[in-house]
Parts: sequence; structure tokens; C-alpha cells
Amino acid sequence: MAPTDPPPAARPRATAGNKVDLSIQIDAELLNQIGHLTSDPSKVIEVAVRQWLRGGASRDDDLTRSLQRNPPVPPRGEWND
Repeated sequence: MAPTDPPPAARPRATAGNKVDLSIQIDAELLNQIGHLTSDPSKVIEVAVRQWLRGGASRDDDLTRSLQRNPPVPPRGEWND
């Protein structure tokens, strides 16, 4: 094995179609949490890696918006429009 080769567990194995079979080591607690979401953890991991490569998911909901502490005040004469 050359020094730049990945370890045997990380070497991809080709499967049907465009997918590659890959063996990884993951924390048991993390896998348990993923198991509550889906019966196919590989899909969750694949989506997470895609989002990470794109620069993260840009969520736009009430929990991710920053609250503007002091809203802008309208100029004089526009208070009662």
C-alpha cells in the first residue's frame, strides 16, 4: 500500500449505477440519533455531505433569523401613513 492510499475501510467499492459502497466509522450515539430519523442512514449522511460541500444549508425560518434590535425609524412626516 502506497503512503497516499486510503486505509482499507475507506477504499470505495463500486456498486450498481452511480453509487459507491464506502465503509466508515461513526459514533454509536450519532448513528442512534440518525436511526430515529430514517431506516436508511446512508441517505442522511449523503445529504449532509452534499450540503457541507455546497457550503451548508441556508435555512430561512423563525429560528435562524437574527432579530433586528432597533428597527429603523421612518423619516419625519411618514409616521401616520
